[in-house]
Parts: sequence; C-alpha cells; structure tokens
Amino acid sequence: MKKTLWLIFGGCILFVVLFFVGLSYGLFGFMPSFEDLENPESNLASEIISSDQQILGTYFIENRTNVDYSELSPYLVDALIATEDVRFYRHSGVDLKSLFRVAGKTIIGGNRNSGGGSTITQQLAKNLFPRKQLNKLSLAVRKLKEWVIAVKLERNYTKEEIIAMYFNTVEFGNNSFGIRTAAQTYFGKDPIDLTLEESAMLVGMLKATTLYNPVRNPENATTRRNVVMHQMLKADLIPQAVYDSCKLLPLDMSNFSQQDHQYGLATYFREYLRQQMLTWCANHRKPDGKPYNLYKDGLKIHTTINARMQAYAEEAVAEWLGGELQPDFYAHLKGKPNAPFVNVTKAEVQRFMTNAMRLSDRYRNLKKEGATDEEIMANFKTKTKMKVFSWQGEIDTVMSPWDSLWYHKWFLHCGLMSVEPQTGYVRAYVGGINYKYFQYDNVSQGERQVGSTFKPFVYTLAMQEGEFAPCTQVPNVPVCISQPGQDDWCPKNSGHEREGEMVSLRWALAHSVNFVTAFLIKRFPPEAVIALARKMGVTAPMEAVPSICLGTMDISVKEMTAAMATYANKGIHCDPMFITRIEDKHGVILEEFSPVQQEAMDEQTAYLMIDLMKGVVEEGSGIRLRFKYGLTQPIAGKTGTTQNHSDAWFMGITPTLTTGVWVGGELRSIHFTSMTYGQGARAALPIWGLYMQKIYADSTLNFPQDDFEKPDYLSVDIYCKQDKTHQDEDAENDVEESPEM
Repeated sequence: MKKTLWLIFGGCILFVVLFFVGLSYGLFGFMPSFEDLENPESNLASEIISSDQQILGTYFIENRTNVDYSELSPYLVDALIATEDVRFYRHSGVDLKSLFRVAGKTIIGGNRNSGGGSTITQQLAKNLFPRKQLNKLSLAVRKLKEWVIAVKLERNYTKEEIIAMYFNTVEFGNNSFGIRTAAQTYFGKDPIDLTLEESAMLVGMLKATTLYNPVRNPENATTRRNVVMHQMLKADLIPQAVYDSCKLLPLDMSNFSQQDHQYGLATYFREYLRQQMLTWCANHRKPDGKPYNLYKDGLKIHTTINARMQAYAEEAVAEWLGGELQPDFYAHLKGKPNAPFVNVTKAEVQRFMTNAMRLSDRYRNLKKEGATDEEIMANFKTKTKMKVFSWQGEIDTVMSPWDSLWYHKWFLHCGLMSVEPQTGYVRAYVGGINYKYFQYDNVSQGERQVGSTFKPFVYTLAMQEGEFAPCTQVPNVPVCISQPGQDDWCPKNSGHEREGEMVSLRWALAHSVNFVTAFLIKRFPPEAVIALARKMGVTAPMEAVPSICLGTMDISVKEMTAAMATYANKGIHCDPMFITRIEDKHGVILEEFSPVQQEAMDEQTAYLMIDLMKGVVEEGSGIRLRFKYGLTQPIAGKTGTTQNHSDAWFMGITPTLTTGVWVGGELRSIHFTSMTYGQGARAALPIWGLYMQKIYADSTLNFPQDDFEKPDYLSVDIYCKQDKTHQDEDAENDVEESPEM
C-alpha cells in the first residue's frame, strides 16, 4: 500500500515536472524563446527630441517610450512593490507563499480582499506576451505558461531591469503607455522627478485606469492614491508622519496635457517632420531587411529646434495676434458687408464658403455615406453642439457647421521660422495659430505674395555687379519700363517723401521706395534677379517680368527666411536643416546630417546688404523695434506689405539668427482695408519684436549680441553723410510703403 502511494506521489511529481518541461519547450502552444525574452517586442513610439534635449512629441501606435531603472523615482519603485508584490526581492518569479495565501484565504475562505498571487514578474510576462480570448482550460494553461516565462525572466534579467520593463509595458490611460509618457501626460515631468504622492497616484491607476483616472474620477484617484501610500507605510517604506501629511494633499492636475499630435509644442513642425520621416523610413532598412516603421520602432529623431525658442515664438504669436491684432481686425471690419471678406461679391463669398465646406471632414464623411448635395447642405445648416477656437480657449457652443466655417474665417494667421545662418539649423517653426483647428502650414505649405521683402534681391544684384554701393545716389523719380505686347509698367510710390530728389540706396531701401527699385530693375534684367534668388534657395515659380522687383510672386516663409539668412552668413546659403541625426531604439546612430551650402554672393556684397537693411531698423519702416520694443542690439531687417494689405511680412536678421514672419487671412480677400493696420511694420514686425525680447531676456540661452562681422576690407563707402540731414524727420515717419502692382 505504501509502495503504491509512493508510486502515485512520484508519478504526480514526474507528471508535473514533465508538464512544465513541455510548457517550457512549447509543446502546449507558443512559448517565447531566449531571443524573444532578450528582445521582447512592443510598439515603441518614435521620439522627436529638441536640440536642448526636450521631448517635443512622439509618433506612435501606442504612445510608449522606454526608461531605464536609473530614470525611475525611488517612490515609484517602492509604491509598486508595496502594492503589487511586497516579497518581490525574495522570490524567483513565482511566489509560492502568496499562492498558498490565495488558495487558503481567497479560494477556500472566500476573502476577495486578501490580495492576488501574481508577482510583478508574472504580470510582466502577461504584458510582454498578451493573452487572447481563452476558455477556462486554456486560461489555466496560459497562467502556468506565465509562471514559466516569469522564471525565465528572473534568470535573464536583474530585479531592477524587471521593474523598469514592467513600468515600460503598463498602460495609464489617456493614450499613455509606459511610465515616461504617463509622467509627462499627468504631471509634465520625467519619471525620476515624480514625488511620493504623484508616484502613488500613477501606481494606483494600474488597478483600473478608467476608474482611478485623476482627470475623469479625481475622488476615486485620491482614495486609491492614499491606499497605495498606506501600503507603503505598512511595508515600512515611508514613515507615519509622511503618510499623514501626504494623504491630505489634493490632486494637482495643473500640468496635465493630452499626449496628442494636436496639442503641445511645435505641432506644425511635428507634422512637417512626420512627412519627412515617412519618406526616410521607406528608404531605409532594418537589419532584418524590413523598412523602418515610424510608429513602432522607437526611433529617436534629434532635431535642430530649440524648445525654449520654440515656446517663445509661439508665445509671441499668441500675445500679438490674440491680444491685439485680432481684436483690431474684428473692430475694423465689424458691420461691413460680407465681412470678413473684403471687396468681393456675394457670389464669390458663396464660392469661398462652398470650397471650405468641401474641404471639411464632415463633408467627406457625408459623401462616403452616400448623402446627396442637398442633404449635405441641409446638414451644414443644422445647428449642433460643437467646440470652436478662440484665443481665450475652446468655446462650447451651439452653431451650424456652416456658421462655424464662417466664424473661423475671421481669424488672422501667421507663419514664423527662425534659422541659424551659419548652419541652416531651424530653431523655431510656427506654422499657424492652432493646429487642431487650422492645419494648413503657413511656413512650408503656404506661399504668399512677398511684396517689398523681395527688394533686397534686386539691391544685392546691383551692388554685386560693382556699379552701385549703399551711398550711391539715384533719382527718386517715376520710372516706366516697356513690355512687349503690353502697356508700359509704371509703378508708383505709396508716399511722396523726397520725390524728385537724389537719394542713396540705403535711404531708398529703408523707406522701401518703389521708384528706386524700378530704376534698378531697368538696369539689371529680371532673369538675373531670378538667378540670384535661386542661388539663395528660392525654388518657387518666378516670372521674368519687371514687376518682380516689387515682390509680385508667391514664396513660402521657409524659403524667404533661409534666403535672407544668406546675408548674415557672408553670402553662403545654407539649406534649412531640421534633423541632425536619427538613432534606433538602442541609441545606435542610423544617419547623421550636415549642412548643405553654396556660395550665392561674395562676402562684401552680403555685408553691404546687411548694412542697407540695418538702415531699415535704424531709420526706416522697422524703427519701432528700437523705440517700442527697446531692442538695441545689431539688427537688420525688411518689412513687406502687398497690395490691399493681404500679406504682411517682416524679415529680421541678427548675426546668429534670421527670423521670417508672415501674417494674413486664410484667403487674400480677408484683410485690413487700411495701411495703418495692414502694413508689415504693424501686423508682422511686433511678433518678431516680442519673440526677440524673450530670447534676449533669457540668460540661459546665452544668445550672442555681437555686431555683424565686417570684412577685413571694403572697397566702398558705407557712411552716407548726405542722408544725415533727413534722419531726424524720417525717424518720426513709421510707415511701410506698399508696392503698386
């Protein structure tokens, strides 16, 4: 009898051993190999990293980026162990003592509050190799498999690595996968910086991310947080006094930010970069021969954007447009027929609005559902609950989709790009005023009429040929240029200051005199101006006609800014650079990028043009940078305003940063009707002024304030004595000339 019992007992032991051996070798279905455990698969978000090492955003299927154990707050580790597996450091993946407790108290005794038996390592096994829909028998086998995986994990990884892997695999709600994303989402900080109460809240969420979500259910989240801290107290991981004080603290969600491509810093830049990276991924292969996946492979994209400068640029746009110019625009057009459209017929307005409707997601979705045009129009004219944009924050309202389209047409838009002349590094990129509501990129996608900002190209050609210099006197008189098969082209000045006199090129550019620019284009053919612009990086279509000298063509903010940066780089043009290097998820460099340069003009010509454009700021249309914004540093610049004030520009150049700003309506028919408000010096220049104020005030940026470097030898005079008698009266005349097309 005893022998039989021993045989039965031995047989059971052998069966269990063989069963687990079979599990380990995959006889009962999939079992991860050693390689799988060494390189567990997960969807890793690709990170967009600024030049000052801030995470600007991510591209993801699951918004997850990994951390090492050293990047975790000790409070996080203690909270997790106290709550989920207090014997973590005393078992090897499966805690038999906890299993016997579960069997005795939970299963036999019916005490559902006695705690679970799964260790952190077992939970990690489940996270790494997720379960599918299983019946009870399959689920039991699966649980046993997770025991085997947990033991294997313990053999292959240290306890610290297992803790880090666990935090990297869990979900925290609000589109946050892994602790790094969760810390950024809920508290706007890195995991290492989390406090005790913040750590306890995040660990508490793991029990049920919706029930204990601090945004949706703050009371539940607070209660659960305090439970976690009480577990830490029981485990002697925090003292009583700390627990007593921290449990009284309210939840602080002031830094909560939705991790979404429509929110956060540099939204337009992130979308522009996404398109570039999709092309890069399609043309680059992983070691296994497959192309890189931007959304799953955890690439680290190191960009040229400076996060602080980007924030200052966005703040400047919001401060000027939202705080001053937009209210002025409302007041300026209020009550006028067809406003915000100007000088258009009702038929044209209807056409504009119909086009806007057809470009909307609502229209496309209704079309897919088979709705007729009449049904779609009826839908657009029916009031419904919605959110609309305002500079004071989103507004919940009831409005028809048609009226919402009209409402959003009122807003003025902006494009801003800052580039470092010597490298082409783009330091700030603001494609619009709010990516969620206005997704058109006014830096790269948008091409608008550049007006007087194009005049420096003409002056550059004149001085490069050696015939003209900053102090060369030219007549400020009407000029007509004949055109085959067309009427003569005879531009006008917007004012009459010093008409009929001889003026220097420096004075003429400072006051954007059309007569003088026409005088120069008559001496130098449009084809030569276009050739120079091409060397300076302008690829936009340009027609070789005399009016090109007044900026009749459409060019993007991106191309205009990079072209103007050529002057500060001694005549060497650098293509704009957005990425410095790309790394894989392990930090291995996949590709590095270098500036692409070409000589556009000689150093003397570049410096002479800088000198001319310094005159714009010292005595011309950019003078308010001095008296209103208090910027005393060396600055060169050029304002621009197109006919009807549809497009306002300012190009500001310092020795180490060139920034272009455009302001205008979504359509050219949306604009101010007065030069007082619509000129570049009034509508666009203030954004540059506010932006640079913030940069100069930030001592941590250590932004250089030296003057432009003068060539060792200049063959021409740059001190125009004959202009001195006019400077005092010119300083009072802060008016931007608008080219007559």
